[in-house]
Amino acid sequence: MKRTFLVSLASCIVFLGTTCGYAQTLKLWYDKPAAMWEATLPLGNGRLGMMPDGGVHKETIVLNDITLWSGSPQDANKYTAHEHLPAIRSLLMQGKNDEAEALINKSFVCEGEGSGRGSGANVPFGCYQVLGNLQVEFSYNGSGTREPAFTNYNRNLSLNDALASTSFTVNNIAYTREYFTSFADDVDVVKFTAGKKGALTGTISLDRPERFITSVYKDVLRMSGQLNNGTDGKGMRYEVLVKPVVKDGTITLTDKSIVVKGATEIILYIAAATDFRNAGFQEQNAETLKRATGKPYTTLKKEHIVNYRKLFDRVSVDLGASVNEKLPTDKRLEAFYKNPENDNGIPVLFYQFGRYLTISSTRVGLLPPNLQGLWANQVQTPWNGDYHLDVNVQMNHWPVEVSNLSELNLPLADLVSGMVPSGERTAKAYYNAEGWVAHVITNIWGYTEPGEDASWGSTTSGSGWLCNNLWEHYAFTKDIAYLKQIYPILKGSAQFYSSVLVEEPKHQWLVTAPSVSPENSFVMPSGKHVNVCMGPTIDNQITRELFTNVITASELLNTDAEFREALRKKLLKLPPAGQIASDGRLMEWLEEYPEADKKHRHISHLYGLYPASLITPDRTPAFAEACRKTLEVRGDDSPGWSKAYKLLFWARLREGNRAYKLLRELLLPTYDTHINYGGGGGTYPNMLSAGPPFQIDGNFGGTAGIAEMLLQSHDGYIEFIPAIPDAWKKSGRVTGLKARGNFIADFEWKDGVITNYKVASAKPEKVKIKIAGKVQEIISQKQ
Repeated sequence: MKRTFLVSLASCIVFLGTTCGYAQTLKLWYDKPAAMWEATLPLGNGRLGMMPDGGVHKETIVLNDITLWSGSPQDANKYTAHEHLPAIRSLLMQGKNDEAEALINKSFVCEGEGSGRGSGANVPFGCYQVLGNLQVEFSYNGSGTREPAFTNYNRNLSLNDALASTSFTVNNIAYTREYFTSFADDVDVVKFTAGKKGALTGTISLDRPERFITSVYKDVLRMSGQLNNGTDGKGMRYEVLVKPVVKDGTITLTDKSIVVKGATEIILYIAAATDFRNAGFQEQNAETLKRATGKPYTTLKKEHIVNYRKLFDRVSVDLGASVNEKLPTDKRLEAFYKNPENDNGIPVLFYQFGRYLTISSTRVGLLPPNLQGLWANQVQTPWNGDYHLDVNVQMNHWPVEVSNLSELNLPLADLVSGMVPSGERTAKAYYNAEGWVAHVITNIWGYTEPGEDASWGSTTSGSGWLCNNLWEHYAFTKDIAYLKQIYPILKGSAQFYSSVLVEEPKHQWLVTAPSVSPENSFVMPSGKHVNVCMGPTIDNQITRELFTNVITASELLNTDAEFREALRKKLLKLPPAGQIASDGRLMEWLEEYPEADKKHRHISHLYGLYPASLITPDRTPAFAEACRKTLEVRGDDSPGWSKAYKLLFWARLREGNRAYKLLRELLLPTYDTHINYGGGGGTYPNMLSAGPPFQIDGNFGGTAGIAEMLLQSHDGYIEFIPAIPDAWKKSGRVTGLKARGNFIADFEWKDGVITNYKVASAKPEKVKIKIAGKVQEIISQKQ
């Protein structure tokens, strides 16, 4: 077998849609304007976002800034809570879980309004909010307020260039629009062009649902305001500036809008900022706008593409031909769901769209993507658009490392670092414990307290689960300086779990108490449905993984030998990675409780299978089989993010066809936007994932799942196409995926058999690979 690629990466820069003989169309496109926000095209540069709808008469562009939050820092700790901890634990030890839950709801939840039960826009917890709406209303030769007749309509988003465009014909005049959020100049840019001189006439305005004022100064439209902080109303301040530059036309100013008449070309430069960590945001915003408008449009566009491609072009995937590329994307999704074998291009498009969304929704030094990335069209976004710590924010980051975007994991590490001081107060208030803890939800203000209800708010796994994401960045990069930086965070989390573990009466295992298996409940012998328990399986798995990682880190950094040995001793008393129930499934709780809902969307007790590697088909086949049986009973239909998680589980079990089935169902076309906790999750026309409603974790989980089908590196070796479905076996090629150990992998296959591969690293070193079921050791090539 050859061990070098047929085409050397040194001699050819490979990226989809261009060279090396396997060009693909990485484009979303539509033959009509967007009829709903979930059909608009998402653009973003990691801070700013916009979503144009491509309307002919009236173009609405929803604007976002990832830092725009209501609310403010708060202390919602109940400082007497730890006084009730002995009683709560005693009730759990006696099997009186329902009484323990009642006591928690009375004395062990947060003070005040917490997250507002998911409606926190006007309480201190706050909410991620839409920045505003940019409206451009056009008149076509006397059409007035009527929608004109139009033909030749095309609206598209190029993933290769992070550019959106719209084109159509009205009255035999061709019109084009181009949109991008600059990765170079940090502004939104929109260009309107008419095919006939002087054929552009329109009115430009700005608004949002509340808390805004608009004004016009010289030729700049300004919108500004201040959000509610939940106390005195004086929360975060923001500003949007829009400056039009026209060719062949005239500009007229009104109090709240700008009117352009008789132009051939209109370029809108949009600068926006908030005072989040930026007291001088207005001066900076004005300077950003001035700098951008001082550059030619062609230069802005070119520099934007160059900066974006530095990230996007690292990975390419080819799974074979597609017969449906000429279909509009919404119709193509429908066709794929009916006949997936006709379009291997859709999985590639969805995967690269996920990478595009990651690049577009976060940047080093800022914030990680929230429940909606950075795209929102409401003041009260669903579930506050916050950071859920019982799977969602973690799932947002699962594709980042393997998809060769490692640096985009760093904003999450920054967010977690900012939570530690609050988490230390919470650990003392509720558990009288060392270290730090976070429960189910957090925000940009560092919230770590329990939620408002024991049924979901008492989960103690949030902080430990976050540490998995932080550790994975080290595992993939081997960056020892980064490990030194995050070590205090990992250690603090391990200190918390170490100090709260108690000995349960049946096996004398050390377990957490109280806790919850995220959002799931069980049925007690009395028939009551209860959530609160001790030692749910996910807690046991997270504690085992965290202690192991902290021991490894302390050895690598040559520090904390005494603490390391204490963790080693406690590891011996932790429950195993799982227990197998009488029906062969993996148990979710210490006891074999019947679930209240066997189809529940959360499958938290399979954490050991993914994202952890405590359970694998090779090392723990019995537990792997128990996971398989668990998934069969849970079923496939669920919210979009849950389908993505199941896809990942099946990929780890090397069940390619079942993973592919979940991918197909994740891509189920839907238009439903109502909150749904059950089945029916899928994908909106613009390929954003539907819970419903829109939750970006489904996109990111699906992206990670596709990567996991193509490459795995969690079990001590790199394995190519470990979960390849029959639909992809004929032929394929992948370049640039990342494996743990800081290796870059390129490979191709034919008829399900690897034919060529290359594993590269910063310097040649030994690495184990698995091909055709056999593990072998090779020396990596130098990058």
